[in-house]
Amino acid sequence: MTITATTRHEQQSTEQPTLFLAFELGVNTWKLACTTGPAQRPRERSVPARDIAAVREEIVRAKQRFGVPEAARVVSCYEAGRDGFWLHRALVAQGVANVVVESSSLEVKRHYRRAKTDRLDVYKLLTMLMRHAAGERKVWSVVHVPSVDEEDRRQLHRELLTAKRDRTRVINRIKGLLASQGLTMPRHGDFLKQLEHLRLWDGSPVPPGLRQRLVREGEQLAGLSHQVAQLEATRQERLRSAEDTAMAQVRQLLTLKGIGVNSAWGFVMEFFGWRAFRSGKEVGALSGLTPTPHASGTITYELGIAKAGNRHIRALAIEIAWGWLRFQPESALARWYQARFGQGSSRMRRSGIVALARKLLIALWRFLETGALPAGAALNTTVRL
Repeated sequence: MTITATTRHEQQSTEQPTLFLAFELGVNTWKLACTTGPAQRPRERSVPARDIAAVREEIVRAKQRFGVPEAARVVSCYEAGRDGFWLHRALVAQGVANVVVESSSLEVKRHYRRAKTDRLDVYKLLTMLMRHAAGERKVWSVVHVPSVDEEDRRQLHRELLTAKRDRTRVINRIKGLLASQGLTMPRHGDFLKQLEHLRLWDGSPVPPGLRQRLVREGEQLAGLSHQVAQLEATRQERLRSAEDTAMAQVRQLLTLKGIGVNSAWGFVMEFFGWRAFRSGKEVGALSGLTPTPHASGTITYELGIAKAGNRHIRALAIEIAWGWLRFQPESALARWYQARFGQGSSRMRRSGIVALARKLLIALWRFLETGALPAGAALNTTVRL
């Protein structure tokens, strides 16, 4: 026993110390806190935002301050947010073992009003980082960082979604302005040309101030419509010509009846194309479509879905689930939904569609991974690229 204890003590004493570093990222200033262990008082410093050279210098000074070797391991963390993943890549390139943390997964005390400052936040991150490094894996949720190419592939469809939303806002604004004068927006044709022929209830033309505003809104609408058309043409060209794995997955999903270009592209670029799922449970958990039971003693009820992960994928999956009932009525998933929820109330059918969306996501993942067609699903006779 004496030999074993001595051996363990020698192993612990020969272990290389680790420098723990936490970031609190601000717009103009970054706050850094570092330490070598729970018993060591943290060293706190501020550096200009996005100044990697200053961060590197502070790491060197911290090692000197704590008396650790220059080659000592550095472990760092920061919260996912506006700064994205470039800092993670810069730290990893310098040999730092960094993790990006999901902000909503951080522990928060609820028994009193919580004080919040950058100093308190960075200290909290530093404490949780040491717990994470010690092996406590559920202390927080770590964000899976995409590669540069995987992140860049998202830009096209996200820009397209933004342009479509902006176009919808402009259309709704024009409709509201016209409605205030008892007018409606023409459904088809060039709005700017039709604006000249619009008349109020008494036959008078649109007031000049309102007409000038509508002209500006119409010009913005035309520009957004042109942008949407260009982005859709670019997407279609990539779908026809690109030979990478992501494009192959998009084409594979398009062979299923009820899956269009928007949904196939979104599923792959935001979900399937850059995540290595190990099971269907991981697919459901990342989509946030899993239930959250609340059971305590004799009290048991559901709190609803978890709503974790990518909210765009969750909304898209529910939308496609409704379409699946229409275009794939003979599939096993559609039959399961109809048998369990089809004859229920409106509330029950809406709850059931969430369960169907989760099952459909898992089935699509298996289809991409193994080529196994969802049971009873029909294929498109022609796929237009």
